[in-house]
Amino acid sequence: MAFLSLKNVSYAYPNGYEAVQDVNLDFELGESVAIIGQNGAGKTTTVKLMNRLLTPTKGDVLVDGVSTKGRTTAAISRMVGYVFQNPDDQIFQDTIYKEIAYGPKNQKLGASEVEERIKDAADICGLTESLQEHPYNLPYSKRKFITIAAVLAMDPNVIILDEPTAGQDRESLKRLGNIINYLSENHKTVITITHDMEFVVREFKRVIVFAAKQKRRDASPKEIFWDEKLLEFSDLKQPYICQLAAILGYKDVLTIEDLLEREKNEKHSN
Repeated sequence: MAFLSLKNVSYAYPNGYEAVQDVNLDFELGESVAIIGQNGAGKTTTVKLMNRLLTPTKGDVLVDGVSTKGRTTAAISRMVGYVFQNPDDQIFQDTIYKEIAYGPKNQKLGASEVEERIKDAADICGLTESLQEHPYNLPYSKRKFITIAAVLAMDPNVIILDEPTAGQDRESLKRLGNIINYLSENHKTVITITHDMEFVVREFKRVIVFAAKQKRRDASPKEIFWDEKLLEFSDLKQPYICQLAAILGYKDVLTIEDLLEREKNEKHSN
């Protein structure tokens, strides 16, 4: 049975605007999944339903087989952690150490367990040398790693990352990829919203496309990015390598390695 499930979920905001319609999704522990789509497609609303930041208007969300209805957001956040798109919406302590420590301390863990979690989260997020700094002494892109570390320190089963790649340099993107791989290897589910298609190709084996308030396809990156009708309907672009491959007349190419192999085979056939 899936650890996290959305069953015929819809959500309408208080003003009556329906942002998500009849979504069904299942996530197993250890999966890393990208959710893509244009602004307004329903992505962020959907992931906020996963940890009860929002409550479905229709349908149900199940975490470890139990409905989130009637349970507090705090209780669900112990199992499904959410890293906001804007770190400034999440940071509220005066040192990075305190920010990371807040969750574990509120879980009533022992002092040694709290320290171990702070150390591990700071290490994987590249914050070990900055723990006594004020969070706002770090640039915006680095503050995103503070909020990631704060959620990781709570050790949830599912981690939702909302646009973690925005504004990140190559080194930070590599660190994000390492974090996602580390979590998956440790049987955590990582669900990532991103507009960075190259990052999606590099880091994910499962991609979910949202458009017009609904899930439109759930498949591998290759299946998604060579589905021309889907991309047109969803107003999404192929990764650059796919675009180059299409110009050269190749289909189903997803990476530079794929493209070089096709070119090599083409030369040998001639």
